[in-house]
Amino acid sequence: MSVRITNAKDFGRVAVLMGGAAAEREVSLRSGKAVLEALLSRGVDAVGLDVGGNPVEPLLESRYDRVFNIIHGRGGEDGVVQGALEAMGIPYTGSGVLASALAMDKLRTKLCWLGAGLPTPRWMLLEQPEDIDRCAKELGFPLIVKPANEGSSIGMSRAENPEELRKAWEVAALYQCQVFAEFWITGSEYTATVLNGQALPLIRLETPNVFYDFDAKYRANTTRYHCPCGLSAEKEAECQELTVKACKILGVEGWGRVDLFIDSAERPWLIEVNTVPGMTDHSLVPMAAKAVGIEFNELVWRILETSLGQE
Repeated sequence: MSVRITNAKDFGRVAVLMGGAAAEREVSLRSGKAVLEALLSRGVDAVGLDVGGNPVEPLLESRYDRVFNIIHGRGGEDGVVQGALEAMGIPYTGSGVLASALAMDKLRTKLCWLGAGLPTPRWMLLEQPEDIDRCAKELGFPLIVKPANEGSSIGMSRAENPEELRKAWEVAALYQCQVFAEFWITGSEYTATVLNGQALPLIRLETPNVFYDFDAKYRANTTRYHCPCGLSAEKEAECQELTVKACKILGVEGWGRVDLFIDSAERPWLIEVNTVPGMTDHSLVPMAAKAVGIEFNELVWRILETSLGQE
């Protein structure tokens, strides 16, 4: 439900939760700083809270009317902090417990999409050494290997042969969650922001790196972002509709970002959903919003408005 606010005082006192204890902590701090500055510039009574492994403790030290959650990764994007906030009766931005937990788990996300008949690349769970040869035979190469519960491409590697697949599995396994290999889609990578149930213009990503990895996302100046994305109006509308469906299947609310590929036959393939996307100077959600005339401060305001729907 979309609720429009014109007076900053109607938000009350807002806690901007950032940091966390996951691998994406530094990115979250950058996002949180940008969000806090945007809210303050619009007159919102906002306070930044750099939390560690216990996001609840700082919230007990003062009274807050709502939370802008910008903690990326485990502990902040996976339903944990959402459950705590619901128990405390504090409205918050973004998706609820179930959708957050599902979207953070790339494997469960793919199972949900598969059950709904939505396109997602073939994959195989890697649990033991014997799975390497079986995966090579059944999926072939190239493959992308991923830890199921990490974001920002952390722990991901491309594999061109069984030896590289074994090494990629070992790297991903360091993140202490399930690991899977996914068939590599040859084509172009896109991302679509969904804000209040509406898809914003797609962005096509172009990088000289092997794939759109952590370096390409947050460090490199060689990554190119194309918006307009270059698709026909009909194809872009089709992909926007698909991304909205992908979010609805998981129960995503408020805002989110869907990553997808379009192969050489112009078939779209859903990859994952981010329910607490980045809001840094390299982030994609602000780029998509700007393409339709929504500047950063207005975007942050609109995301905060989504917390009103919980009251």
